[in-house]
Amino acid sequence: MKKILLIDDSSLFREYLANKLVENGFEVIEARNGLEGSLKLRNDMPDLIIMEYYLTRKSCVEILKEKVSNKNVVDVPVIMISTRIDREKILSVAQYNVKKFFSKPIKLDALLQTVSGFLQVELEIDNSPCIIEAHFNDEILFIEIALGLNTEKIELLKFKITELAQLYGVPTPKVLIMFSNIEMKPTDAGKLDLLFNTVLEQTGNRTRAVKVLATSDYLAEFIDSKSDFKGIDIKESLDLAMDDLLGLKPDQIAHDEVAAAKILSKSKPINDSQEAIELRFESERHGEESDERVYPEANIAVVDDDMIIQELVKTVLDDTGWNCSVFNNGKEFVDSLSSQSFDLVFLDLMMPEMNGFQVLQYMKQKKINIPTIVFSALTRKETVGKAMSFGVKSYIIKPLKPENLKSKAFEILISDF
Repeated sequence: MKKILLIDDSSLFREYLANKLVENGFEVIEARNGLEGSLKLRNDMPDLIIMEYYLTRKSCVEILKEKVSNKNVVDVPVIMISTRIDREKILSVAQYNVKKFFSKPIKLDALLQTVSGFLQVELEIDNSPCIIEAHFNDEILFIEIALGLNTEKIELLKFKITELAQLYGVPTPKVLIMFSNIEMKPTDAGKLDLLFNTVLEQTGNRTRAVKVLATSDYLAEFIDSKSDFKGIDIKESLDLAMDDLLGLKPDQIAHDEVAAAKILSKSKPINDSQEAIELRFESERHGEESDERVYPEANIAVVDDDMIIQELVKTVLDDTGWNCSVFNNGKEFVDSLSSQSFDLVFLDLMMPEMNGFQVLQYMKQKKINIPTIVFSALTRKETVGKAMSFGVKSYIIKPLKPENLKSKAFEILISDF
C-alpha cells in the first residue's frame, strides 16, 4: 500500500483530504505542523508528500532541506499547497523536487489525478454531472445543486459546511437547498440519503430548519418515506421557501427586497481565514487564474435595454480583446443574425419589443446555436427553469457582479473553441 505524508496545520483540511485518499486505497500519515511532519518524514519514509506552504513550528523550506539531505527520501515527490501562489514561492521550493503546486481551495479531481500520476495508481472518481455551490448569508446556509447528484461532491459538502460554519460563526444555520434542472428518480435514493444526512449532521439542525426548493414528485415521496427526514419542507416557490426561513409575511413592507437580498448576497467571514475546500472540479473551470488567461478571439452580443448594463459588460470585457456588439432589444439582435455571427450572447429576459424568452424561442426554431448567458432580476424557480430549458449556458441574477461575467464568459468560450 502506497504511503502519503500529509502535512497541514488545519485539522479540517487534513481530515477532508485524508478521508478521500484512504477511500482510494492509500495509507495516510497525518502531521499537524512542520515539526511533526519532519519527524514522520524520517520515520515513515512515504511514497509521496502533500504539504502546506505555510506551516508552524518548522517551515516547509526547512523540511525540504532535510529531505534533500536524507538519501532515503530525497527522491520522494512533493505536492505543495498554498492559499496564494506567486513566482517567488515556486522558485523557493522548485529545487527540492516539488513537482506540483496547488492553490486553495483545492479542486479534488485535479489533485487525485496528480496523485494517480505520481504513484502510478488508478483512481476512481464519480464524474456524474453536478454543480454544488454553498454560501452563508447571516444565519442561512444556501446550497444550490444543479444538473444532477454526485457522490464525491456530496461528501465534499460535509467538509464545506463545517468550514463555512467556522468561517462565518454560525454553528447551527437554517438551510435552503435549491435543486435546479434535475430529474430525480428512484436510482438517486442512495445519493439523496447521503445528501440529507450530511446536511442534518453537519448543521446539527432539526428537520424543520431545512427547506427544499424543488418540483420533483419523487423527491417528495422519498422524504415522506424516510422517518429521519420527516419535517423537511419542500416548496415549489422561492418566495414561499424564503418566507418560512425568514419569518416574512407576503404583505410585509419590502418583502421581495429582503428575500432577494438574502439569496443574492454573501456574508463576510468573522476572521481573515480563507476557504480551502472547493466544491467544483477542475474539469468544470477553465482558466480561473485570470492573470494566466489567453483569451480566444470572439464576437460577443450584449442584448439589454439598460444602457448601464451595456456599458458595464463592455467595460468588464474591455481587456479581453473581444468584439462586443450592443443591442437595445431582442428584435435588433435577431435582425442582425442574417449578417453577423456571434460566439456568445449576454441576454436580458425583460426587454421591450422582443423579450429574452422570445429570442431564445426564435433561435431554437431557426436552429441557431449560440452559447447564451442569461441575466435577469427574476429569481423565481419557474423563470430560471424555463430559461435553462432552452439550453442556456448560465443564468446570472442581477445586480451583476463584474468578476462573474468575465469568468463565466471565459469558461464557456474555452469549452466551445
